[in-house]
Amino acid sequence: MASTRKEPPDLAALLRQKKAQEALAAKPRFIPKKERERLEAEKKAKEEEEERKRQQAARSSNTNGAFPNKQVSSAQPDRGIPTGPKAMRNPVNGDRPHRDDARNGQTNGSRQDRKRGRNDEEERKVELERMDEAELRAKYMGPVVNQSTFSAKKKRRRTAANKFNFDWDPDDDTSRPHDPIYAEQVQPLVRLGGYEMTDELIQRKAEAIRRGDPETGEERARQLLEQHERAKQRAERKNLGKHWSEKPLEEMKERDWRIFKENFGIATKGGLIPNPMRSWQESNLPRRLLDIVADVGYDEPTPIQRAAIPIAMQSRDLIGVAVTGSGKTAAFLLPLLVYISELPPLTEINKNDGPYALILAPTRELVQQIESEAKKFATPLGFTVVSIVGGHSLEEQAFALRNGAEIIVATPGRLVDCLERRLLVFSQCCYIIMDEADRMIDQGFEEPLTKILDALPVTNEKPDTEDAENPQLMSRYLGGKDRYRQTMMYTATMPPVVERIAKKYLRRPAIVTIGNAGEAVDTVEQRVEFVAGEDKRKKRLQEILNSGQFKPPIIVFVNIKRNCDMVARDIKGMGFSAVTLHGSKTQEQREAALASLRNGQTDILVATDLAGRGIDVPDVSLVVNFNMSSSIESYTHRIGRTGRAGKSGVAITFLGNEDNDVLYDLRQIISKSSISKVPEELRRHEAAQNKPQRGGTKKIDEGGFGGKGAGW
Repeated sequence: MASTRKEPPDLAALLRQKKAQEALAAKPRFIPKKERERLEAEKKAKEEEEERKRQQAARSSNTNGAFPNKQVSSAQPDRGIPTGPKAMRNPVNGDRPHRDDARNGQTNGSRQDRKRGRNDEEERKVELERMDEAELRAKYMGPVVNQSTFSAKKKRRRTAANKFNFDWDPDDDTSRPHDPIYAEQVQPLVRLGGYEMTDELIQRKAEAIRRGDPETGEERARQLLEQHERAKQRAERKNLGKHWSEKPLEEMKERDWRIFKENFGIATKGGLIPNPMRSWQESNLPRRLLDIVADVGYDEPTPIQRAAIPIAMQSRDLIGVAVTGSGKTAAFLLPLLVYISELPPLTEINKNDGPYALILAPTRELVQQIESEAKKFATPLGFTVVSIVGGHSLEEQAFALRNGAEIIVATPGRLVDCLERRLLVFSQCCYIIMDEADRMIDQGFEEPLTKILDALPVTNEKPDTEDAENPQLMSRYLGGKDRYRQTMMYTATMPPVVERIAKKYLRRPAIVTIGNAGEAVDTVEQRVEFVAGEDKRKKRLQEILNSGQFKPPIIVFVNIKRNCDMVARDIKGMGFSAVTLHGSKTQEQREAALASLRNGQTDILVATDLAGRGIDVPDVSLVVNFNMSSSIESYTHRIGRTGRAGKSGVAITFLGNEDNDVLYDLRQIISKSSISKVPEELRRHEAAQNKPQRGGTKKIDEGGFGGKGAGW
């Protein structure tokens, strides 16, 4: 059998193999964590074994090799080499360390070595993990580029190095509060010649002048004292630095009045407008009327009263624009009583010629409220106040007018009925007040209002000239007993229709605006919640009422009359007493409902917008808009039922998709309140971003002018 010949290796193949091995060795090899830990443990064990062998070799060489030929004698003790600090501190048998001490020193040394080895091992593990994380991050996320080297600490250090330091050394303080010279210094009175002088210094200077100048010193000293006295009087007249509340009326300057108006939010327009009154004592009202004001409990006048009463006392026509609950009733009642007090009393001859003053209001409830307030002031003065509203028979109202009345308070619809049936004339009427004029226009009373104003006598109309701004001319009598007619209009907003009526029937009126017209008062905290559906709203209403945060009386507003009874029935089911107020109620039912709420017999009133204007129920803590009103003006008057007379209140409004048209205005009016916060849901709502473009909107009128079921 032939023997096989062995082929020599291929040189090219060997070179390729070697090159592949070198390339493989050059590549970084990824080692799993467990494998690295195993290799690290083996390496550590090998190092410990080598360290142990070195220590054993060192101990054996020290024991056998140190002084091999030296004989130890009992006379000369062996002084061995110390092995540690303990041998030097506690020598045993002279200077030789104890055997146990040496062994303990060696044990401690090995223990420290092992501890140092463990720390090094932990550091190596942390470093390996960090390297692995960096390798994986570079593999999957790429290399780190554009890495910022910004350091906030360095920047602060650089900035602080160049920043001016405002601190100062306390040693640099030049004041001397405990120095007796400064403590006893007399306050200067006048500034003369660029420096301040006191009475004492002036006397010293005058005396020095007399002694230094025997010839003319007396005259010069006298002139100096006179100049000082004049400067003192001039400084006292100016009263610089005093607040307006600390000054008497005759020392008030234009700047003081400007600050006064800004403090109370008073803005006026028109010619020859008098300054506001600061207190009741400065109002120029008769003493008897001021005593009645004190008895009623009006301690301080409200802003509208401060501004309007002095103007009305000068027989000026007036337009008062103020938020609801601002005290407008007393603002027009007090000047009215002063006006008619100067007219002849009603007798058998003139009692059938009609009243001296006429007050118009949009709703029966507001009329009766004005009548009640007017009787507080008018009855002690001997004047008669009669109200004419729907819901009562005309015969009954004619009977109330049989002896005449100086003041009549009426709704426009029923008053037109009385005029058409010849139950009333206005032959001597010379004082007209239209309260809540914008509300009367909204309720469709523009035509009845025009009829009433056209029925007034024209002989006492003011001229439409600058004479209408002259208090002396407008206060004089015409023909012995008559006076110029005075017309006043109070409103919360000024729509174009109201402006047209004011331009036609008022003569050069003074315009008083308190705050911003159409805005809610700052004493009402406005809250809104998006609650869809009647059932969810009733549940949420129950949670609010059961929370105990709000004490009665509470008013709940709805939009539709039939919802009043339904919501009231549900509230009674929750354990609360409730009454309703809407246009389908008779006058007796309306009066009974308001009386029960005011007397505390009922906790909650459920009403339509009929109760939104002018109704004054004291201490209403909460207003709930179960249904959001269709206009922002109605919303403003609704929430104005709380937070009245300077007290605080809360208004909670439930919103739904049907209220998109008013969300923008609602957001604006809440954002202007200083104590209310616009919720994020309303802020981001699409409908609240832009004001909606409205075409012609059809108003819903729930009634006419009088009778059962009329009005709101």
